Amino acid sequence: MKFRPCIDIHAGKVKQIVGSTLSATGEVTDDLKTNFETSKSSAEFAALYRKDRLPGGHVIMLGPNCEEAAMAALRAYPQGLHVGGGITAATASKYIEAGASHVIVTSYVFKGGQIAWDRLDELVAAVGKEHLVLDLSCRRRPDGAAGPYYVVTDKWQAYTDYALTRDGVARLAERCDEFLVHGVEAEGKRCGILEDLVRALGEWSPIPVTYAGGARTIEDLDLVKKLGNGRVDLTIGSALDIFGGDLPYDSVVEWQRRQDAEVS
Repeated sequence: MKFRPCIDIHAGKVKQIVGSTLSATGEVTDDLKTNFETSKSSAEFAALYRKDRLPGGHVIMLGPNCEEAAMAALRAYPQGLHVGGGITAATASKYIEAGASHVIVTSYVFKGGQIAWDRLDELVAAVGKEHLVLDLSCRRRPDGAAGPYYVVTDKWQAYTDYALTRDGVARLAERCDEFLVHGVEAEGKRCGILEDLVRALGEWSPIPVTYAGGARTIEDLDLVKKLGNGRVDLTIGSALDIFGGDLPYDSVVEWQRRQDAEVS
């Protein structure tokens, strides 16, 4: 189990946003809630992660005018970052060529609320299964407090008909290298992780999976390690002090070094 860093880019700047308040286009609206914004560049954060030997983090472009900043991050940490946000089969290869180890895709492979298998196959043909991460970010339907989690697209605003199930996850795993799963209900809220979702991912996913959403303490790293049976990695965003939170980034790096020592 590993800590995975993140760089969220909105309107060209590194920010931390409450995911459920984004508009479908990524444009700034009155409903948008921003937890953190900085003048530091995406490349500075990427260089920090490179220095601290934290590979496999994700750069997410949240709307227009983000590509330049994303490319700068990839140049600063070649082969160390995944990149996502509006990527298609036609554009995926340029990010791999620019230094991304993987591209992350959600909305492109869903059409009319269903998986477009032909589009997914096009992505695999474009960059290879080994360079593809499927984002299965999900939330429950408003009337389904105890129901299944459904994959959401278009900046997490549009529900698909695709419920996360063991069989569904296994089938998608045949066509990608990893999963990224934001628990949208908790994303950016520092309210604690969605324990049932983490537990399910640990049981169901036959490939690496990273969970994001609600983490706020070092204890959350240990909790994800336990609930995910050591098979679910964790991203922490808004809670980190480098993004305006209270959790020291250096403490998280130290936690990762202890995990590395256990493995070695």
